[in-house]
Formats: sequence, C-alpha cells, structure tokens
Amino acid sequence: MSHRALTPIQRLGTALRSESMGGIILLVATVAALVVANSEASSWYFAVRDQHLGIHLGSLNLDLSVGHWASDGLLAVFFFLIGLELKKEFTVGDLRDPRTAVVPVAAAVGGVALPAIIFALVNAASGGETMGGWAIPTATDIAFAVAVLAVVGRSLPAAVRTFLLTLAVVDDLIAITIIALFYSEGLNLGLLALAVVPLALYALAARRWEKLFHSSSVAAWLILLPLGVLTWALFLGSGIHATIAGVLLGFCVPVQKGPRTPAASDHGLSEILEHRLRPLSASVCVPVFAFFSAGVTVGGFDGLTKALGSPVGIGIVVGLLLGKCLGITGATWLVTRFRGPSLDPTIAWWDLIGLSVLAGIGFTVSLLISELSFAAGSPFGDTAKVAILTGSALAAVLGGTLLSARNYRYRRVHTSHHGQSSPVEKSA
Repeated sequence: MSHRALTPIQRLGTALRSESMGGIILLVATVAALVVANSEASSWYFAVRDQHLGIHLGSLNLDLSVGHWASDGLLAVFFFLIGLELKKEFTVGDLRDPRTAVVPVAAAVGGVALPAIIFALVNAASGGETMGGWAIPTATDIAFAVAVLAVVGRSLPAAVRTFLLTLAVVDDLIAITIIALFYSEGLNLGLLALAVVPLALYALAARRWEKLFHSSSVAAWLILLPLGVLTWALFLGSGIHATIAGVLLGFCVPVQKGPRTPAASDHGLSEILEHRLRPLSASVCVPVFAFFSAGVTVGGFDGLTKALGSPVGIGIVVGLLLGKCLGITGATWLVTRFRGPSLDPTIAWWDLIGLSVLAGIGFTVSLLISELSFAAGSPFGDTAKVAILTGSALAAVLGGTLLSARNYRYRRVHTSHHGQSSPVEKSA
C-alpha cells in the first residue's frame, strides 16, 4: 500500500512506530515536565501527580497516585514490548546464536557493572540511603538511544545499529532482573501464586491463538487483555514490581519461526501485538511516565550545581558517561582477545566508542529505578532525577556528535565508491 493510499490515522500510526518520532515525543514530554515543575504551575503539577485514584480489593491495593499509575501501569506496556523484543531476539534474532551474541552481551554486562561500581565508590563514604541508588546509572534507554542513532547515523554500517539494539536489549534484561531481585519488597506469596493462574492461561491462549480465535485479533484481545490486566494487578499486589508482569506476558507470546511469506507475516501474534501497541507506548505510555517522573524543581543554577556536586549526582553522571563508555568498550576489547569472539568487521573501534557514549542515555529505566531507590519525599530522589537528565542529555549530545562525524566519513566513502565527488570537493 502506497503512502498516499493510507488514511490519516494509518499515517499517524506509521509515524509513531518510527524510532525518531518516539524519541521526539519523549523529549517534548520531558522538557514540558521540567518547565511546568519550575513554573508558577508547579503546585498544580505536583498535586495532579500525587492525586490518588483507584480502589482496595481486600489485600489487593489498587489505590495509587497518578504518578504511580504512570510508572506501575503505563510503563508495563513499554516493558511488555521489551518482553516481545527479548523473546524475538532469543528465538529468531541475534541472541539465538551464542557465537554472534557473545560480544554485545559482554559489552552490555560491562556497561552495567562499571557504572554501578563507580556509583558505589563515589557514595561509599556517604553510605546509608545514598547507596540504594547503585543501579540507577546501569540502564540504557533503548528508545532514546536508537532514536538518536536513527537521526545521526543513516550512513553507518547496519551492524552498528544491530550491535546497539542487542546491547540495549541485554541491558534491559539485566535491568529487569535487578528490579525483580533488589527492588521488590513485602512479598505476598499468596497473590504471587494467584498471578500464576492468569499468566498460564494467557500463555496457553497466546500459543493456541490461531486455533482458538481463528487468527481474529479482536477475539484475541477480548481474552488476552483481561488476563494480562489481572496478571499485572496480582503482581502489583504481590510486591514484585508490576513492570515485571509486562515482561513475562511478552515472553509468553510465541514468535513465528522459519521463512515468512507476505501473507504469513501478517498472522504472527507477536507482530500483531507489537504493531498495535508500539504507537500507544510511544505516544502515550512512555511520554506520560516521563512527564510525571522527570518533573523536578531544580532551583535555578545554584540548585543544579548543588545536585550535580553531591555524591549521588556525581555517581550517576560519571556512571552514565564514563562508566558506560569504559565498561562497554573495555568489555568488548577484553572478550575479543579470546579465540572465537570477534567484533563485526564493518564496525570500527571509533564507531564502538560513539555507541558506548550513546548508551549512557539512561532516562526511562533510570528514572524508574531512581523512584524505586529512594523513598517518596527523599531529597536524593530529586537529585537523582536532575543527574539522570543531565547525564542522559550529555550522553546524547556527545555520542550523537561522535557518531555524526563517523556518519559523515562513511557517507564520503560511499559517494567516492560510486564515482561521485565528496561533499568537501563539492564545497571547494
């Protein structure tokens, strides 16, 4: 179907599925949150964010603030898509072959470990509550990082994007594990056991989707959506962070294997769910979460310098910038010293350094971990958010600049190989 034949709604959905558009909406929501939180409307902003909505159902507490509905509820859709992507990578993607995956997987591990170590070393003297934020600089925001790469790296080798995607997916998997192991408290085993029932029914319905619903997406939604919501609610009540339910539900969806014909490509449930939910996640779920999470009263230049000069602020910014860069590059260099693993020959080391800096964009998952690390009202929470935004912005600018320079070089090489004059020669 040509672009002209699409309806306005279809064109909007196509735009929202693009990585660059998702990054732009996320950036707009973040800037809006910062502007409102530091304006005369700040009282309105914080009142709305802290307003409670919901009900109590026995031991199941669904009475949450608007901010928690955004982080525990809307962000579960984002993590559901991560679950779908992880399942696809492990089933038919780059993570299926250990020989192909070992280098970006090792890079992801290094990019998680070193930032955490840096944060712990910087905050060791402070101790106490500050050490709870050790995992904040470990995350890479896949949406933002890939969006920046899509804007500045159109001429980069395709393997560069594949490396970043694989690294970010493994990084997300590690972040999910960290959240499940270290940021789940007050475990209610009864509700957790109950959650297994709708999760198992969801997995069964998803696996038997074609036979049960005759490939009808409407019938599938009527069954899968209630089961998914029930699983999410029980996970929320059990004490395990509700976004973990999103990941598990995504893992339950089967991925179509083998060669796909044009007709068959439209019938995979994983592809249908991703196609339907990605615009919702990009335009509503993640931006709304960012709007209610990124809003922090900076307090002008003095407040900014105070936050960034604190051990928490230094640990996060240095972890995101230096920790990610050295961790990813160092782990890649180390693992390629062994016989067997090797970096894709089309990726130069300068490309990898640019990617490693870009991976310092923590943002979405870092903001979520910061909310889980520090109690509501803690001054460290606002400090962490300022540091996350600063470190992520610097990583985007520095990484984008490095990759843009590499992109320019690849474009010159490409045009010269096609017998055309380079941009420098044209300008001369």
